Amino acid sequence: MDQRLEALEKWVQNQLGERAYQIEPASADASFRRYFRVTTIHEEGEQSRIVMDAPPDREETAPFIAIAETLRECGVEAPEVFAIEGHQGYLLLSDLGSQSYLDQLSRETVEPLYTEAMASLLQLQSRWPDSHRLPEYDHQLLLNEMNLFPEWYLQQHCEMNLTTQQHNLLQSQFKQLAESALQQPKVAVHRDYHSRNLMVIRAGQPGVIDFQDAVMGPITYDLVSLLRDCYIDWPREDVERWARHYYLELNRAALIHAITWEQFLQWFDWMGVQRHLKAVGIFARLNHRDGKPGYLNDIPRTLGYLLEVTGRYDELSELHQLLETL
Repeated sequence: MDQRLEALEKWVQNQLGERAYQIEPASADASFRRYFRVTTIHEEGEQSRIVMDAPPDREETAPFIAIAETLRECGVEAPEVFAIEGHQGYLLLSDLGSQSYLDQLSRETVEPLYTEAMASLLQLQSRWPDSHRLPEYDHQLLLNEMNLFPEWYLQQHCEMNLTTQQHNLLQSQFKQLAESALQQPKVAVHRDYHSRNLMVIRAGQPGVIDFQDAVMGPITYDLVSLLRDCYIDWPREDVERWARHYYLELNRAALIHAITWEQFLQWFDWMGVQRHLKAVGIFARLNHRDGKPGYLNDIPRTLGYLLEVTGRYDELSELHQLLETL
């Protein structure tokens, strides 16, 4: 018997009182969190809420609660928190629906959906208050993330024994990528601003979820998460056109100063390399450590990004050559 689910249902029943309700799984993510959709039935019709189950020994709810409130203050459509059971790790949230961007994206819908997503991202970056301090996306965190690639993908998944030379090559390339990230203006970073975490709720604005790991970091990070999504890809010319549109919006909002488009594009490209190295490592780890093999299907697309972008920059040629051998 799932004791946490049983306790969660009792808590939900206490929150809803005598109203009849149905509870069913809504989604699971790559962490230890689970989500359930609770539908209440009354004379006026049906109303749904989301319950988050975050085991306290595995996940913290305090960052989610604080960031959700600040996002809503910024004008970003994040879930509203209605009730908290901190000891058990349960939250009762507003329901942003079940239609993700990934479900809806096509050649016909991508322009309006990405325009709305970039407008919402600009609100996050331009309105985040100084009073809400986030952890820094520092040099060590950037390196730790990239090292998931050799640890979990090369060594664990590919059973590749790195030579000392290969190890040193990777560390040298990782250092360059981290330094590029740290050169960028710092803003609030969602950290997983992609098609599985953006919900289609109404025309004009996406619902934004899974933001609890937000940090203060590079200005291109969330943009590359959106435009070079690990779960869906688009032609490079479209990606560059959308990135340039956002670059102009950042200039208008005075979030960047005296930064050329060429410099911004390099930041964007190299940030994508950092993120995609991390992602490949995480996808492999989810399979080998957590028993979630579904993410292996997304590795070829993500490796494709890495090969394409590293092939464009002489400074990343050594990483490109290693990737070509995989």
